[in-house]
Amino acid sequence: MSDTTGRALSLLNLLQTHRHWPGAELADRLGVTERTVRRDVERLRDLGYRIESTPGAAGGYRLEAGSAVPPLLLTDEEAVAMAIGLRLAASQRITTGVETTITALAKLEQVLPAPLRRRVNALAETVQPAGLNAGAPVSTEVLGELALACRDHERVRFVYTAASGEVTRRRVEPHALAPADRHWYLLCWDLDKDDWRTFRVDRLAAIDHTRVLFSPRPLTPEQIEEFILVARSWVQQPVEADAVMALPLAQMREMFGQWGQGATAEGPSHTRWPVGGADFRETMYGLSWIPADVEYTTDLAGAARDDLRETLQRMLRALDASPPPTAAR
Repeated sequence: MSDTTGRALSLLNLLQTHRHWPGAELADRLGVTERTVRRDVERLRDLGYRIESTPGAAGGYRLEAGSAVPPLLLTDEEAVAMAIGLRLAASQRITTGVETTITALAKLEQVLPAPLRRRVNALAETVQPAGLNAGAPVSTEVLGELALACRDHERVRFVYTAASGEVTRRRVEPHALAPADRHWYLLCWDLDKDDWRTFRVDRLAAIDHTRVLFSPRPLTPEQIEEFILVARSWVQQPVEADAVMALPLAQMREMFGQWGQGATAEGPSHTRWPVGGADFRETMYGLSWIPADVEYTTDLAGAARDDLRETLQRMLRALDASPPPTAAR
């Protein structure tokens, strides 16, 4: 294999692993000049690969949709079967490493010719695995777009419809994409709020790629998991209540961290905090996290309030009673 051919294949491999490459970075990766990169791009175009180039400081190269399937050397039927399998695995979350599944799907569909992509869409709508409860429908194309933005550290814009129906335009730096409770969530840094935010993917629309790259902010896997847990807690629960605690809002947020989202000031010295769960036990668990020296009231009502009172009274009787004899060993 000649140096020119090997370099062109290396360039093609790079173009397939990222949505957008600045020309200078490609030249640095390949150890050549930008002029050589331009010549190699033209060679790939002559072979049928559709490569878009943009000038300017944020310019570069990207592999356009509609390119031929090689160098994977898949037949049309193999490519369609692989895309459908990846779509089902990603949308139903039936494998581990879901983000890897999505990026693999996005890379494959990026180069599928339009007729094959239409076949994948038609077949995927009719092939559904049994026994799995689906959440809100999410386009695999949207999941792929967001997964690539997370991987490439590319800022995006989108329209978001909150549970309340409020529609806003957001500018974010996407960090992670994760499934939880049959929904997909996007964790990102909100540039307008100057803080971390988590969005339900099924409520996203009109995703716009800016091609502006960013340096990701450090987050541990444990922090990502906590963000997603907080986002899940905002789903409407069967048993909901407010706790009004004798704690100023700023101090409460400092103590509760991400779990303080949704809290509002109730005057200068008190904070109203929404808490809820699938039943009164989960609500009780949430209330138990209020610090021991902080007094509070709650509006938990109806049967849930009676059940909670009866459970607490039994617990107090058990604690006040003489302990049972130690079991013989």
